[in-house]
Amino acid sequence: MRTRRVSHARRAFLRQSGAVPPTLLLLALGRPGTSRAATVLPTPACTGDHESTPRQTAGPFFLPRSPERASLLEPGTGGTRIVVTGRVMSTRCQPVPGALLDFWYADDAGNYDVHGYRLRGHQFADSEGRYRLETIVPGVYPGRTRHFHVTVQAPNGRPLTTQMYFPGERQNAQDSLYDRRLLLTIDGDAHAARFDFVLA
Repeated sequence: MRTRRVSHARRAFLRQSGAVPPTLLLLALGRPGTSRAATVLPTPACTGDHESTPRQTAGPFFLPRSPERASLLEPGTGGTRIVVTGRVMSTRCQPVPGALLDFWYADDAGNYDVHGYRLRGHQFADSEGRYRLETIVPGVYPGRTRHFHVTVQAPNGRPLTTQMYFPGERQNAQDSLYDRRLLLTIDGDAHAARFDFVLA
């Protein structure tokens, strides 16, 4: 059985990076047959109490009973594709496994589907509180900048309804609901974003 050689310096760095979960440590070291581009850096250690994610209005376009799915891409869906990932955590940095995340938002032209479930869907966080949403960048419409709507709920917990915003958008300053605490972290190629939800 072949073993993958990892430098002693890299091992020491990872050991000193804080409490890194074993799964992230394996990803950081890489697995046989995995390219370096696919490796994931360890998440920084989460310590101390954290404020819960700010609440925001659901707006007029929420529809209940959305389908369960992690990809909201359908045939004919236009727009710039993006993958949003993150975790659902408690204010004490503990993952919230099985948390419900229900997403809805406008298409690239700024229109909501109010008759069906296009660009609507819910999913459940995994055992580490992680989620992954495959979709498009929402469009703008009068009075609103680009944003995702989402409701997040721990099992048997109180729902948190909020919105996620894009950094560097010209319309952010004109949107009365915009909150910089709800900014997505955009990857360098703009096709990936991250947001961690903190539930009280």
